[in-house]
Amino acid sequence: MSTDGTTIVWFRGDLRVRDNPALHAAAARGDAIVCLYVLDDESAGIRPLGAASRWWLHGSLTALAGELRELGLPLTLRRGPAEAVVRAVVGETEATAVLWNRRYGEAERAVDAALKSSLRDDGLMVESFQASVLFEPWTVLTGQGGYYRVFTPFWRSVTSGPPPRHPVPAPAVSVARGGVATGAVTEADADAPPLRHRRVDSDDLDSWALHPTRPDWAAGLRERWEPGSAGAHERLRSFLRSGLGRYVDEQDLPAEDGTSGLSPHLRFGEISPFEVWHAVEQHRARVPGDASGASAFLRQLVWREFAYHLLFHLPSITTENMRPEFDRFPWEEPDAAELERWQQGRTGIPLVDAGMRELWQTGVMHNRVRMVAASFLVKNLRVDWRVGEAWFWDTLVDADPASNALNWQWVAGSGPDAAPYFRVFNPELQARKFDEHGSYIARYVPEAGTDAYPEPMVDLAESRRAALDAYATIR
Repeated sequence: MSTDGTTIVWFRGDLRVRDNPALHAAAARGDAIVCLYVLDDESAGIRPLGAASRWWLHGSLTALAGELRELGLPLTLRRGPAEAVVRAVVGETEATAVLWNRRYGEAERAVDAALKSSLRDDGLMVESFQASVLFEPWTVLTGQGGYYRVFTPFWRSVTSGPPPRHPVPAPAVSVARGGVATGAVTEADADAPPLRHRRVDSDDLDSWALHPTRPDWAAGLRERWEPGSAGAHERLRSFLRSGLGRYVDEQDLPAEDGTSGLSPHLRFGEISPFEVWHAVEQHRARVPGDASGASAFLRQLVWREFAYHLLFHLPSITTENMRPEFDRFPWEEPDAAELERWQQGRTGIPLVDAGMRELWQTGVMHNRVRMVAASFLVKNLRVDWRVGEAWFWDTLVDADPASNALNWQWVAGSGPDAAPYFRVFNPELQARKFDEHGSYIARYVPEAGTDAYPEPMVDLAESRRAALDAYATIR
């Protein structure tokens, strides 16, 4: 334990104080702590956040700053290429250690590896931790030593081994400072050294202009969401209390509040998958009647793991077809006006339009409807899945680099363990099955069925046949 150095905790997709291994380790060191967040739109290969994610980030950083303030730790904000910014803060603070939680995208790993190497060469202690995935991608391998390309064997593998680790508590506020602990305090925490900080210059969050202004299109996002760990944990408690028991029956019904709503909170690391996993397991032990819902929900959580497993082992999943025969697929070049109709929910197909309007208004779309809206673009309009992925990246508050790409490739048929291309979701049948009374459509497309509603962009049966004919050319 050190008492005279400075440790930098570099926050990235882990905007929380509970179950934050890097922050926990920094507190145990006893150094003065600098909590740093870097908005990096400049490093090679780093994909800038979309507009909806930038809106969320503003709220998430505001919430994180409040949590850290309760611990006596200010949040330092900087903008620029991460490697240069972190090295600059090291120089300003004469830091002796830099800690962070791991990232799994190829460009992010390259930045982290270069920085770790150069800082260690300069004599600093640099350490990274597992915080955003339950299972490190390099630890889940097939019997032949390769990575899993099919979800069900991946699921069996990770659930047949040891369970994920338990969450670590938030650092305790020093009683000597008159503070109050914000997380569960263990016996070891009671003996922890008091938290100290090293103040350095910080950008003003408002100067980053993450919120839309002209026009301000985020009213629906503000009404729907509360970014930050407090909102995340409240959603989890609510879901366990009243949603998990209905999950199996209602997860596919877009008119119902049948899902957890945790995806954007997980995306920004406001709650960890370890916290979610163990909360669900503890609930299952207390309420055996919710066991089927718990199993179904944890399977969805592991699908997220599968996406990161693939992102790590096959980084090109975000931009390239995983099945190379789709490189020959005769996609249609989208007409700007027709693409805009899909984006704005004016296709003349009520379920598709309801989903696209929900997305624009709230920053999310129900998962069942996401599949239908994506299938309509890729198959009925024969537009390359990457066009749709880019729109979702810009408009989803839970735009996750791994899950967004995997799910689009799944619908397109070009990914691993994907829905076959010839499985074309019929929006009318899907609406009758999953929105039987039309409540979801009426909520977002009240003019459906009236003269004010546009005619369908395409004939569903004819466009399905054309899609299958196109697919036949690459089989």
